[in-house]
Amino acid sequence: MEDGFSQQSKTDFENMLDGISDDLRATFVSRHRRFDEFFLELLDNTERSLNEMFVRTYGKPYMQNVEVFQNLFAELKRYYKGGNVNLEEMLNDFWTRLLERMFKLLNSQYLITEEYLECINKYMDQLKPFGDVPKKLKSQVTRAFIAARTFVQGLTVGREVANRVSKVSMSPACQRALTKMFYCPYCQGVMSAKPCRNYCLNVMKGCLANQADLDPEWNYYIDAMLQVTERLEGPFNIESVMEPIDVKISEAIMNMQDNSVEITHRVFQGCGQPKASGMGRSARGISDVFNARFKPYSPEEHPTTAAGTSLDRLRIVWRTMQQSVVDVKERLLKAKKFWSSLPEGICQEDNVTASEASSEDCWNGHSRGRYVPEVLKDGLTHQANNPEVGVDITRPDTFIRQHIMTLRMMANKLKNAYNGNDIYFQDSSDEGSGSGSGSGCLEPCDAETEESEPVLTEAPEVQADRGVDRSSSSSQTHSSPALLLLLSLSALALHNHWR
Repeated sequence: MEDGFSQQSKTDFENMLDGISDDLRATFVSRHRRFDEFFLELLDNTERSLNEMFVRTYGKPYMQNVEVFQNLFAELKRYYKGGNVNLEEMLNDFWTRLLERMFKLLNSQYLITEEYLECINKYMDQLKPFGDVPKKLKSQVTRAFIAARTFVQGLTVGREVANRVSKVSMSPACQRALTKMFYCPYCQGVMSAKPCRNYCLNVMKGCLANQADLDPEWNYYIDAMLQVTERLEGPFNIESVMEPIDVKISEAIMNMQDNSVEITHRVFQGCGQPKASGMGRSARGISDVFNARFKPYSPEEHPTTAAGTSLDRLRIVWRTMQQSVVDVKERLLKAKKFWSSLPEGICQEDNVTASEASSEDCWNGHSRGRYVPEVLKDGLTHQANNPEVGVDITRPDTFIRQHIMTLRMMANKLKNAYNGNDIYFQDSSDEGSGSGSGSGCLEPCDAETEESEPVLTEAPEVQADRGVDRSSSSSQTHSSPALLLLLSLSALALHNHWR
């Protein structure tokens, strides 16, 4: 019978903990899925919109060079999904490729070699063929994508921590304490007596001591998440940056077309005039290469094309997403101090424990009556003298400590994202998580390296550089004769002096 009570108390405790953490887990799961789906849909719709508009506007020249734009969006998606992409370098490369393609189109009567294109690229900053568009767009895109990707990674980390830490591995001492609290009243013939609330709190604080230690880093992580939500609402959020990107790129193309004669002249001055291709000027003049003018972007206009329709739908989705940002902020605020509040959440009056009015007539672990010991503070270090659960405070739970490190690193990444800085965050999760988009690091990983490192539970052994050892020992070996000679001369001088 005792074994049955022990197993039942374990099941009861796991069910209570699962129930109280269910809302937290559901919040991270549903919000991660919602934001992830929106960001990916936004990228797909933006690429589709640009392609349809550029086909109508630029026709064949665009179709012949469409891979330049496809690569741009492919890299943006790869970055968002957690790929090791340097956004600034990638955008610089996009404008470089676009300059090369346009220069060849605008000067088709010349033979433009790869070496000549390399020379042109050296003058990119001086020429500024696309005006200020690349500089402005780089700043906006990097900030928006860093915030979006890091936010979704943060939701991933929150989801995994909530899922894993809420599954408690009970110690034998905890299981004995739970059995005593829940089922010993049956043995004592006081089945109607519920546990005293303070008695329940001490049992739970002992059983959940390690979980409570998660709270400081958890709260810091929640604060960092709330900061990044400000970037999702601000003027450079990913939707406001991506929706008009086709217009901005088109403005850059028009800028180069308008200044093509001057740009060509300056390139010829710096790189020399290339050889004629022998095919004569293209049948289409320079002004005809990109013959259509892109209309200035106006948010009030609602085009009837498929692209316009998709963007209209996306605006509706984004308005819903803005409401979701408000919603997720409220839920994140509620999630603060979650782990240290678990004992209070479980030891609810009239549900698990006796009411305050029955504090003199509740089960105190020995009999029906008042529970005398004081309620301990939260955390492992405060459980040394827990009267109900024997806790070894010298052996912190490595599983919890691992997740403390995970939260610390994620919070650091979120803080950097808020300031527009990116830290490469390799996805090291072995578990499936939907598309895997924006996945965060679920184990401690080195933020300074590109590849995930194995988790180290102890400080790594520092080994001396063998090359330094050799040179050092060699230096010592070579200097030994000289040192001996110096000592001999010194001894001889002293000997003569004392004589």
